[in-house]
Amino acid sequence: MSNENQPDQEFGPPTTDPWKGFRGVAAGTLVLEAIVVLLVLPVIATLGGGLTALSGGYVIGLAVAMVVGAGLQRRSWAMPYNIGLQVLTVLGFFVDLSLGAIGVLFSAVWAYLLYLCKDIQEREARGLLPGQRN
Repeated sequence: MSNENQPDQEFGPPTTDPWKGFRGVAAGTLVLEAIVVLLVLPVIATLGGGLTALSGGYVIGLAVAMVVGAGLQRRSWAMPYNIGLQVLTVLGFFVDLSLGAIGVLFSAVWAYLLYLCKDIQEREARGLLPGQRN
């Protein structure tokens, strides 16, 4: 019988960084979201109330913050930063309905990423990640 299933067995840290892939997914999601947010500009210009300095600045500033955030995923505060960007995107309803709709859609994606983050933490604590097994 294998000793893998014994609850009292201690596991070492994973041999590879399990968070590296997760950080890559988070960064890629932010870049993709920034592109989609920028695609709202022509929608606001033609279907919305027209592009103003406030609406254009908000959309462009949000997209820049997302691209910058993609490079900051190694930081301990990266996930709260990402969630803050989602709140700002949902608040885009006050700028244009389409921006708020994108915020709601990507909030669902980030909710799933938070679930994955929790799952990785639990699996790492229980020693179930591939690099932790003897």
